[in-house]
Amino acid sequence: MAQDQSSPGGPDLTAGIALSELAGGKLLGHVGDVEVLLVQSGSEFFAIDAHCSHYHGPLADGLVVSEGIRCPWHHACFNLRSGEATRAPAIDSLATWRVEQRGGRLFVLGKNQPQKSLSRAQSPAPESVVIVGAGAAGFAAAEMLRRRDFAGSIVMLGSDTSPPVDRPNLSKDYLAGTATEDWVPLKAENFFAEAKIDLRPNTDVVSIDTKARKVVVKGGAFVAYDRLLLTTGAEPVRLPIPGAEQQNVHTLRSLNDSRAIIAMTKGAQRAVVIGASFIGLEAAAALRTRGLEVHVVAPEKRPMERILGAQMGDFIRNLHEEHGVVFHLEDTVVAIADKQLTLKSGGLLNADLVIVGVGVRPRLALAEKAGLKLDRGVVVDKFLETSVPGIFAAGDIARWPDPHTKANIRVEHWVVAERQGQTAALNMLGERQPFDAVPFFWSQHYDVPINYVGHAEQWDDIEIDGDIARRDCLLRYRYKGRVLAVVSIFRDLANLEAELQMERDLGA
Repeated sequence: MAQDQSSPGGPDLTAGIALSELAGGKLLGHVGDVEVLLVQSGSEFFAIDAHCSHYHGPLADGLVVSEGIRCPWHHACFNLRSGEATRAPAIDSLATWRVEQRGGRLFVLGKNQPQKSLSRAQSPAPESVVIVGAGAAGFAAAEMLRRRDFAGSIVMLGSDTSPPVDRPNLSKDYLAGTATEDWVPLKAENFFAEAKIDLRPNTDVVSIDTKARKVVVKGGAFVAYDRLLLTTGAEPVRLPIPGAEQQNVHTLRSLNDSRAIIAMTKGAQRAVVIGASFIGLEAAAALRTRGLEVHVVAPEKRPMERILGAQMGDFIRNLHEEHGVVFHLEDTVVAIADKQLTLKSGGLLNADLVIVGVGVRPRLALAEKAGLKLDRGVVVDKFLETSVPGIFAAGDIARWPDPHTKANIRVEHWVVAERQGQTAALNMLGERQPFDAVPFFWSQHYDVPINYVGHAEQWDDIEIDGDIARRDCLLRYRYKGRVLAVVSIFRDLANLEAELQMERDLGA
């Protein structure tokens, strides 16, 4: 995650380059001490910051699609003409420069003035928007509303004590100690005041009066709305076993959770992770990075098999074992007493620290109480509007009609939540834009990234291109001949191309 502080590479673009040097469509160079990417798209030439504003990913390794460029790491997208971040997880725009063609050479000149590439809403805007939830979807919606010049009031009610944070960081770099806490907030503290977003953390909403169009918060106060967005997210599943509430037993969802775990690593020698979920295994990798002995207890035969298949499951187990993690598979924890865990198999494990990562469940109580239609989530239409007009839902709670799988799905992915928040914001402004983004998420285990695009709840064939064990592969998950999902390790461009192909298949 840390930004490269070395001197910029490539040619000085202000001095000009021959057109032939741009034969591949992209060329990394510099303007002064800033790395700049020169791009050809069709007959036009563009110059843009060379690194993604999300995690500083190298756009030189990305994919150019029309007037956009997509980051190879986490699939953020930027408009080449304006530099605007048009697709999460990136939020901040990039600088662009003027390009001139003279005598068969290209010259990159001064910076362009910041501009917005996204169109403005044409229909009358609501006067007030209330967002319940201050996670990925809620933050992305509020930011998009202001980016679209929405002048009405925005009230964001969050149950966490902290402002919106980069949740993937909490089980990856921040927990591992390889990223400082200033990486965690999604925006600087002054952003919300300057954007006139009334952020109210540590606020619990207890009910929604759908007829009077107001939400009631704990204590009896209410907040009126013209449009309401529910982004209540999910909460970790807690184990119904003796000892699960001990102080050394933690779930991992919020910044405070991650802080508490980090505090407990000081002086701890052994940690036990219950559950071989993505969160659980990322936490295991992070704790190994901190030098703790780590054991993982999980009921399945191999980790992640249900989501990634047997071959990837074996690879993930081997990867963690190479780093010293000890697995206790096909087993469960039935009791925790002080610093000792009792396994169903009869074994005992000592642990200074216990992390429970056995999944999450969507927070649906508020929506259910309000009378919204539910089906293992809050049911929304293709515009992310619920069964009650004027109320939208996004993120972990939303079950939407996915045009790619031809099914109603609900996923718990960070990037999906952000993109749904952005789309919901547009539709609250009256744009009627269907949510048709291809789901994407990434996971990090030590130095191995796993990128997943699409959504496959079942498959009857897995095509493996490359070698999983050598960490150079792309897997296609098919059902009845159709590719539903693609997983890759160190084949970032191919993963981007798979995402693009899924988008094009939708329009075919």
